[in-house]
Amino acid sequence: MLTVKELCEKFGYEAMAMPDPEREITGGYVGDLLSWVMGRAKAGDAWVTIMSNVNIIAVATLADPACIILSEGVRPDAGVIERAEASGVNLLGCEKDSFAVASQIAREL
Repeated sequence: MLTVKELCEKFGYEAMAMPDPEREITGGYVGDLLSWVMGRAKAGDAWVTIMSNVNIIAVATLADPACIILSEGVRPDAGVIERAEASGVNLLGCEKDSFAVASQIAREL
């Protein structure tokens, strides 16, 4: 298994909020339509998205992914990092596109 902290270290992802660095990643999900993610992402997934508003944290509290990864250089909207910390949601960022991020994670699992 791979932890969120190990993922960051191995691939150089930015830890924007990491309240639970030892959370294990058990799968992955790529999606930007929040209602779709709520119904399909699984607990423990690394969720890759370009959505950056505070609603991603609300979805994460329901779907329980190990982390959210903002791909393609996306920066979170104001207040998202604080909400992630307060909600116990690991929030990462990277410059790679969503396909590259998903491929990296898939190779590690």
